[in-house]
Amino acid sequence: MAQVTGMARRHHRRSIWLRAWQCRELYLFLLPAIALVFVFSYVPMYGITIAFKNYKPSNGFLGSEWVGLQHFIRLFTLPKFKVIVGNTFIISFMSIVLGFPFPVMLSLILNQLRSERYKRLIQTVTYMPHFISTVVIVSMLSVFLSTKYGIYRYFCDLMGAQPVNLMGSTKLFRWLYVFSGIWQHTGWNTIIYLAALSSIDVGLYEAATIDGANRWQRMVHIDIPSIVPTMIILIILDSGSVLSVGFEKIFLMQNPSNESVSEVISTYTYKMGLQSMQYSFSTAVNLMNTLVNFVMLFLVNFIARKTSEYSLW
Repeated sequence: MAQVTGMARRHHRRSIWLRAWQCRELYLFLLPAIALVFVFSYVPMYGITIAFKNYKPSNGFLGSEWVGLQHFIRLFTLPKFKVIVGNTFIISFMSIVLGFPFPVMLSLILNQLRSERYKRLIQTVTYMPHFISTVVIVSMLSVFLSTKYGIYRYFCDLMGAQPVNLMGSTKLFRWLYVFSGIWQHTGWNTIIYLAALSSIDVGLYEAATIDGANRWQRMVHIDIPSIVPTMIILIILDSGSVLSVGFEKIFLMQNPSNESVSEVISTYTYKMGLQSMQYSFSTAVNLMNTLVNFVMLFLVNFIARKTSEYSLW
């Protein structure tokens, strides 16, 4: 029996190498991409070791003193730790929960439009903000919401009200961040939903129309169930970045007035690593962030697999 099993294994390995040799041209095309990912994604992972060392550039990676979990203990006992993690989670959670329905609704509306001209026009208008750089977006917010000039000041003067510094408001900062992001990315995020809707069998619509279903009923019973798998997959992917709030935009919007609600893990890592030159501590902070995102991705994928038939793996 053992001999038969060994022969089966050798035959299986031989068949794998044979198939690989038969597809050698395809693997050669794939080789540059693999090399690129290996060099720029896997080789730098060695730098994670400085999170467990007292890294000094003069001593290098190997010569720096090993301190174990000292930086992680410092992080968890930091007075600002709960505030930073709380701000990061709240902003990320608001972005996911409030931003998720808009691409779905827009894609459903666009799918119902009969005029291709209006459909392309709306798509172009809603896609355009995605290509505006983050610096320009924040500059637009600063100009529009300025208390000295701009649209906000104009409406305040028109209504006889005293303008308030909205960009420095601790109550409105998160809402400005989230809804400006929704405005910027909603159109672009509809692409994948429109692709899912375009793959629906036309016969389903014809059968529903014959049965007397109106446009709303076709949307509820055909369109929405067809994009549910896509929605679940995107929710799982978004959960993998629950503590990864974008650095550029929030750093540009940050000022001393709103720092209590705008200080997140990415901005804190930047300040500790580059401004204070605490490389080991900033690496420990970022490593903790990555591990939490990794656990969240597996957890949400596990829940999705148990509660539905759709998951990443």
